[in-house]
Amino acid sequence: MANSKINNMLIPNVSKIGGQKKVDVSNKPNSSKEAAEFKNLLEQEVSQAKDKHGIQLSIHAAKRLKERNLTIDGNEFFKLQDAFKKLKDKGGQDSLVITDKAAYIVDVNNNKVVTAINKESIQDNVFTKIDSTVIV
Repeated sequence: MANSKINNMLIPNVSKIGGQKKVDVSNKPNSSKEAAEFKNLLEQEVSQAKDKHGIQLSIHAAKRLKERNLTIDGNEFFKLQDAFKKLKDKGGQDSLVITDKAAYIVDVNNNKVVTAINKESIQDNVFTKIDSTVIV
């Protein structure tokens, strides 16, 4: 529904297919009220997409990834995304996700990677305060 509102705001002067109306393609909204409404709708859409598909990194996780020379490439991203889905389905909250590349502590409810450990260091670590583990 929000998409149709956005489309109506973006293209208010488009007539039916084959029509001769000119389309105002300027970047200026018609009013500040419309601009604010558009901004709110856009933020909602981005937030919903992020909640559904996005994975966030905590500052700590980003730091650990850099320190440990780890990268989350497309393949790793999809493994994490799959792990989040499985964990949500099973009620996981604070979980350990193990891939062939690394181990991640994740906050499932917030789609957030809390920290990352490279594969070579997994055996030397103790993982506490987790309620579930998934290997992908």
